[in-house]
Amino acid sequence: MITVLRLGHRHVRDHRISTHCGLVARAFGADEIIFSGERDDKLMESIDKVARNFGGDFKTRYERNWRRIITEFTGVKVHLTMYGLPLESELEGIKNKIKSVPRDMLVIIGGQKVPGEVYQLADYNIAIGNQPHSEVAALAVFLNVLQPVPDFSGGKKIIPQKRGKKLV
Repeated sequence: MITVLRLGHRHVRDHRISTHCGLVARAFGADEIIFSGERDDKLMESIDKVARNFGGDFKTRYERNWRRIITEFTGVKVHLTMYGLPLESELEGIKNKIKSVPRDMLVIIGGQKVPGEVYQLADYNIAIGNQPHSEVAALAVFLNVLQPVPDFSGGKKIIPQKRGKKLV
């Protein structure tokens, strides 16, 4: 099971980017996203609606205490940060750690300034390039190289087209 923890959501400022974090987490195979920071039921309802309409068992939830989520998590904890070690050098180690004893993974992504404690609590601090960019991009790249993109059962299907849109 892959859980994404989105740190420090701010209701007004981060609504759109937090929505994109949830959509990317779902589309690239995470099982759930947990939002910390300010509670935003509309945000979670929006992502839940996509999951209902397009299939899968993706879940959203809110947890005020991000520290408890990280410290109580018993699987592999990966913090995506531009200050971490390069993904290319750490990916095989992460995959091996998950496969050796089937373990869950917590992928931590920031919002506002990430507390220094997160760097100490994570098993891995991973950079998708050591340059500033969005947590949405980091999450998409990381999940895409970690595992195949899932095939969702139930719900609407997008039929790939050279031109135009087809949804069944």
